[in-house]
Amino acid sequence: MEILRVENLNKIYGSGDNQIHALRDISFRVEKGEFVAITGPSGSGKSTLLHLLGGVDTPTSGSIFVDGRDIFLKTVGEMAIYRRRQIGLVYQFYNLIPTLNVEQNITLPLQLDGRRVNQEHLSGLLEILGLSKAAKQKPRQLSGGQQQKAAIGRALIHAPAFLLADEPTGNLDSVTRQEIVELLKYSNKYYKQTLIVITHDESIALQAGHLIEICDGKVRTDKVVN
Repeated sequence: MEILRVENLNKIYGSGDNQIHALRDISFRVEKGEFVAITGPSGSGKSTLLHLLGGVDTPTSGSIFVDGRDIFLKTVGEMAIYRRRQIGLVYQFYNLIPTLNVEQNITLPLQLDGRRVNQEHLSGLLEILGLSKAAKQKPRQLSGGQQQKAAIGRALIHAPAFLLADEPTGNLDSVTRQEIVELLKYSNKYYKQTLIVITHDESIALQAGHLIEICDGKVRTDKVVN
């Protein structure tokens, strides 16, 4: 079942001689529950696309349909709810709040949304992430891999429909990289979430079932591999 449709998406920054055409008529579709890897060279528009999918930026033209509705026709309030409840974002840099412990960082999206923390769900998530013993520790007390796991937990705590990850393993060693990928794949399978990962890592891309390659702001290839 189709959950995401991108149609003729364009994003232009600046004007006149300083104009940068980051995305050019991008179009593709994603089925619910797919693991999608978006690849391409630096500067190809991958991160711009991810920010648009997450509703944290707006296009110059074109549409993004989620469950059949153009997200950019939502009101300001509806868009805020979309970002808080349907999207989980994971970045290369963990962006944890240094004064909060692991548990507080993970549950922060629920607190900001005025929602109650389900302690059973939180405990299960900490166990899956391997962070149960580190739940009361601050980010400075964690390894890079543990910090990224906490960032993934923060993205998963509100059970979003989409998990969007932008180079989530870029700062990690090879063993920890695969641990993070396995966590993302687990969330894709166990929570039935649609997973979209921006990556330069070919080994990660080869584990996805849907590959999209972007070059110079355009879709070069779009193929479902399994």
